[in-house]
Amino acid sequence: MTLTRLHKAIDESCPQLANSVQIRIKLMAEGELKDMEQFFDDLSDSFSGTDPEVHKTSVVGLFLRHMILAYNKLSFSQVYKLYTALQEYFQNAGKKAAVEEADMDLTSPEGQLVGVMEREDLDVPSREEEISCSGPLSQKQAEYFLSQQASLLKNDETKALTPASLQKELNNLLKFNPDFAEAHYLSYLNSLRVQDVFSSTHSLLHYFDRLILTGAESKSNGDEGYGRSLRYAALNLAALHCRFGHYQQAELALQEAIRIAQESNDHVCLQHCLSWLYILEQKRSDSCVLLEHSVKKAVHFGLPYLASLGIQALVQQRAFAGKTASKLMDALKDSDLLHWKHSLAELVDISLAQKTAVWRLYGRSTMALQQAQTLLSMNSLEALNLGVQQSNTESFAVVLCHLAELHAEQGCLAAASEVLEHLKERFPPNSQHAQLWMLCEQKIQFGRAMNDGKYHVADSLVTGITALNSLEGAYRKAIVLQAQNQMSEAHKLLQKLLVQCQKLKNTEMVISVLLAVAELYWRSSCHTIALPVLLQALALSREYRLQYLASETVLSLAFSQLILGIPEQALNILHMAIEPILADGAVLDKGRAMFLVAKCQVASAASYDPQKKVEALESAILNLNEAKSYFAKVDCKEQIRDVLYFQARLYHMLGKAQERNRCAMLFRQLHQELPAHGVPLVNHL
Repeated sequence: MTLTRLHKAIDESCPQLANSVQIRIKLMAEGELKDMEQFFDDLSDSFSGTDPEVHKTSVVGLFLRHMILAYNKLSFSQVYKLYTALQEYFQNAGKKAAVEEADMDLTSPEGQLVGVMEREDLDVPSREEEISCSGPLSQKQAEYFLSQQASLLKNDETKALTPASLQKELNNLLKFNPDFAEAHYLSYLNSLRVQDVFSSTHSLLHYFDRLILTGAESKSNGDEGYGRSLRYAALNLAALHCRFGHYQQAELALQEAIRIAQESNDHVCLQHCLSWLYILEQKRSDSCVLLEHSVKKAVHFGLPYLASLGIQALVQQRAFAGKTASKLMDALKDSDLLHWKHSLAELVDISLAQKTAVWRLYGRSTMALQQAQTLLSMNSLEALNLGVQQSNTESFAVVLCHLAELHAEQGCLAAASEVLEHLKERFPPNSQHAQLWMLCEQKIQFGRAMNDGKYHVADSLVTGITALNSLEGAYRKAIVLQAQNQMSEAHKLLQKLLVQCQKLKNTEMVISVLLAVAELYWRSSCHTIALPVLLQALALSREYRLQYLASETVLSLAFSQLILGIPEQALNILHMAIEPILADGAVLDKGRAMFLVAKCQVASAASYDPQKKVEALESAILNLNEAKSYFAKVDCKEQIRDVLYFQARLYHMLGKAQERNRCAMLFRQLHQELPAHGVPLVNHL
């Protein structure tokens, strides 16, 4: 309520009282801070004496006592802030005396003081925009504001204030209370959102400084409070440096945390340090032993969260090492038992995302899709505010990216686009997990451009992919160069990438690079040189149990045998690869497999008797029709053109002139749209 409306409302009931209120507010606003203090002292005197003006148990008495008690709890900075707001309230009332009766906006400058008082009495959660630090906030309101924003940053970043707005509010809070440790910590979390190294480090150090200076830790933890703050400050600093890739500084901070924790005999802190030590040293050969030791210690000290995270990391490491999927799923089942037993809702999400990624790594897209749908159909186990049913965490971003890629692989580009749009809404470009969908979107667009034969468009997308993932970018650059017949440049880039991937032990990418090298040899008519490369890729994919990559390698081996003139042998080994590809493969790979089967059937039919030869050619035509339908789903015009060429030749051999002419006409239309790049058709899988 504005001061003008307040005066008018009192005046209607008691003009004398209205005049007294007006005079008292004017005295306080135009006077000094001591005048406001005198006002509250006078309120206290109204209860004293044998015949008090106000009884303590009356409605007015209870209200006055509540107000006096709240005032006495304020720190000096908060009292000064209250006095400043009162002055502003009075001054704005003079400027806007003609405000209309219906103006009830509590967020206007005149209503700040009353609005704050009313919101303090409400127990129901206020909307985000109502809780701001622009007016004087009580200690409880400030704590509620900080806890709400921290919860939103963790569970649903889109509903939190923007980084700039939140930092402005925090700066306003800290201006009046620089020792408010929780505000420094929220500032640290806010700086992490925008990857600000300096500000996040500054805020984190200030947070622990304030804990030590105010003695908050010492009060709750006795004499150990000071040391506890120091060791956890060092641990958090190590985690911060690790997040930004400053591994040397992270290791130094971690060693400091370990030293202080050992001096204090703090096993819990040491266990956290051990977990971070694994993250820093996970590329070392003995890191698996370190991780197993970490899990055992976490179980021993009753730390289920750390134990489960350790199991998750162990599963990830063993998946890259080629362990069987059944053993990994058993381990994840054990971690799931911990999650449900201790209600670790966040880790339930991580476990499902991990299962999705493991099945995808092993080439089982159906199982990956099932796990992704399981997570997306679940509501969060945590009590989230503002009607949020699911957490906007990294787990959901990872699963939705997998879902978009799986749809794109099956030719459902419209569905993939819808998933990406949903990702953009849940994780805006300035959020910390936005890079996941950015990379996913660029990869899908790249695949689409390559299928359309628009190599210049694909080349323009390589820069964006490289910025997000250097290995993926280099691999796709080599693919574009190869498609543009720049063989020597593509070969140099692939060889350099192969060495880099072997050094990083990225087996999945190593196999993909080897397959690309083999295709480069085909295009250069070096068919025999491609065989040892393919055999190396097959050995790696089987050793690491990457079923889908193994099937793709067998497909390439069969193609090499076809080129070398042994189509019967090629048909025999195709049976090893065709089933996994048709069951879990991408639509493009299904089309390539059926196209290759048809080629092998035609090549084998040369030695058959006339009747059997006709049957083989008709069977090949049916397989070509199936391949064409697969290619049409992803709009791969170059492959459709090749299929039409083969079909026209086969119909000609069978004497079916009408079908031949139809295929020839369609081939001519596509050939004019997509001119050949000078690569013999037989050298293209």
